[in-house]
Amino acid sequence: MPNATPVRDTASRLRLPLLALAILLIVVAPFVLVRIATERTLDAEARVTHTREVEAAVHTLLYDVRNRESGAMALAVGIDTPNVRRRVSDSGREIPRGLDRITRLTRDNPEQQVRIGMLRATIDQRRVLVDRMLAGGTDTAQSRDLVEAIVTRYPIRAIADEVIATETALLAARLAQADRLRQRTALLTWGAMLAQLVLLGLVTYFSRRQLARRVEAERDASQASARAQSILQTVREPIVLADATLRVVMHNAAFSELYGINQDDAIGTPLAQVGDGAWDNAETLQRLGDVVSRGRELWDHELAQRTVDGIERTMLVNARKMPLPDSSDHVVLITASDVTAQKAAEQRIVELNRQLEGKVDQVSDVNRELEAFSYSVSHDLRAPLRHISGFADKLARQLGDDADEKSRHYIGVIGSSAKRMATLIDDLLVYSRLGRSALRLQAVDMQSLVAETRALLDSNAKNDNPNHRIEWRIAPMPMLVADENMLRQVWQNLLGNAVKYSAKREPAVIEVEHHPADDGGHHFTVRDNGAGFDMAYAGKLFGVFQRMHKASDYPGTGIGLASVRRVLMRHGGRIWAEAEPERGATFHFTLPAALDHPSNETLP
Repeated sequence: MPNATPVRDTASRLRLPLLALAILLIVVAPFVLVRIATERTLDAEARVTHTREVEAAVHTLLYDVRNRESGAMALAVGIDTPNVRRRVSDSGREIPRGLDRITRLTRDNPEQQVRIGMLRATIDQRRVLVDRMLAGGTDTAQSRDLVEAIVTRYPIRAIADEVIATETALLAARLAQADRLRQRTALLTWGAMLAQLVLLGLVTYFSRRQLARRVEAERDASQASARAQSILQTVREPIVLADATLRVVMHNAAFSELYGINQDDAIGTPLAQVGDGAWDNAETLQRLGDVVSRGRELWDHELAQRTVDGIERTMLVNARKMPLPDSSDHVVLITASDVTAQKAAEQRIVELNRQLEGKVDQVSDVNRELEAFSYSVSHDLRAPLRHISGFADKLARQLGDDADEKSRHYIGVIGSSAKRMATLIDDLLVYSRLGRSALRLQAVDMQSLVAETRALLDSNAKNDNPNHRIEWRIAPMPMLVADENMLRQVWQNLLGNAVKYSAKREPAVIEVEHHPADDGGHHFTVRDNGAGFDMAYAGKLFGVFQRMHKASDYPGTGIGLASVRRVLMRHGGRIWAEAEPERGATFHFTLPAALDHPSNETLP
């Protein structure tokens, strides 16, 4: 039941809102429903009254029209009395008022407005004929023609009947609607009453259920408190609860054991007096006071204490404010972890790191001195070599044709050795420069570098042996951010070695590939079908002046692969090789995905 307590707490918080909602539904909802139904019923009855008013207005209008026309006829036949003339005059005034009233009552019905318009036009035509009849005096023949025209040409009964029929139909519909609304109101009244009964029953049910849950929650809380107390006493880390005045409220057995206090005697004791003043530290007490008074938290506060066993310990104190479950008061929960051994180990690590930094500085100084020495030696050796080579040439010219075979051999050995020494010095200078010069980062097209190196090697190979054929298999290469000149050295050395050591194969097959590395970097491969080498000596492959073959078989100084390794290390990459004797060799090297901040330090 790990989630029972949160669920019960949520139910307890929602109890009053749910009760208020139930009361709202019981009292207000039925009233609102009945009120809405009553308003709709009253509206329907108002519409019925409106229809009655329209019918009455139409009949009144027809009466006024006929009254005026009958009065006009009476005047036309010679019945000229004040009463007749008053009828004609009064009806003439009432007819426009009646039309306006009907128009106003039916303004919400476009169809009725059309009929009222037709009725108005017809009445106006009849009024014109009546006015002519009144103006014609007692001419019986003329009056007869006018009456005939009024009756036959401008009938108004049919239009009035349509208006009344439409209102009658609306009346029937509105009566039916009013009846339905009355029935619905009755149903809503009964339904509201039933809903009130149901809601009252539900409120009663849930109240009893809530009461039962509260009793169960109190029992669970009591059990949880007992379990918490058991766990607290079992934990081997010292734990203590202190009140707002930093007096001990509760502590576990580990706290008692470490500070030499009894389980019950320490309750109410000021924390500063616990363990013979082990906690009597002004800064610590101030911070603990801030925790309980200001709600702050104390994390990893170091405190040196002398515990009951007389050992000086470094304790890591953590504290936070928490409420008591059985009251509204707050306490500060304090845990103390013994980190004495950890601090001693940290101090030892710091000391070892300091010693290591000193060693690194010494190694860096030695490396710089070696770099300066190699650079200086390389420069200083050039002058003696030039003298040796120059004087060997002068000696050969001096002897001319008088030199015997042995003399010419000795002079040739001196010249070739001087040239080899010059090559070694040049390579050594390049190697030294790779470690001293700063990286000049720029966008580098590896495809172009490979193509450029291939073209140079093909040209040299044709000059050395026109019949030798090299088969190149070059995969697509990426764009990188690196030092272009240094990477050109990498490709020249690796592809040059592949061409050199596969010179005895027909055809020589050289494969260059690129694959994305697992870490997002770049993995390049150069594979040949040449002489290969024994993997037992692979550890020496990238050292300076280290060679796997005789200089007489394959010329070289043994510095090329060391230079490749140095360039790749400067760029954050690495290189390794796989080979078998007479089965070719494969060189792998990697470069990181991003070279935005490469190391510019010199490397050994």
